[in-house]
Amino acid sequence: MRWCVSAVGLSLCFLAAAACAGERPEFLASPDPAAAALPFSEAVRSGELLFLSGQIGTVPGADNALAKGGIGPEAEQTLSNIRAVLERHGASMRDVVKCTVFLADIGDWPAFNAVYRQHFSAPFPARSALAASGLAMGAKVEVECIAQAPRKAGKRR
Repeated sequence: MRWCVSAVGLSLCFLAAAACAGERPEFLASPDPAAAALPFSEAVRSGELLFLSGQIGTVPGADNALAKGGIGPEAEQTLSNIRAVLERHGASMRDVVKCTVFLADIGDWPAFNAVYRQHFSAPFPARSALAASGLAMGAKVEVECIAQAPRKAGKRR
């Protein structure tokens, strides 16, 4: 009898896992009409992961112009934009498990890192960084993130 109950319980766990694994990705658009018109999603939820498209330091409501003042203000705005996207979709900076950082000038690494440390604390997400020319709108930095953000029980976003 105990074996039978264990087998049924284990089977239910496998069925639940299979149901989650078979879920279709959810493509999440930006509430900003200009951003929503771009040919990519603001984020995609797949299972318990939230994949954010790369963010640059555009200032919301300022015709999406880049933050002025160099790498520091631009990095600050970039990470603030990431925080806003995460919060819109039920996650936070603490949920981020991986970041990829693109810098137009790898010499900006120390200045970017100083701003990054103001937004993330230990244990830090995994991270890759590389120099990349030709970032959108002439940006100095672009950051994309992956966050662990399970759907809330009984609520589909």
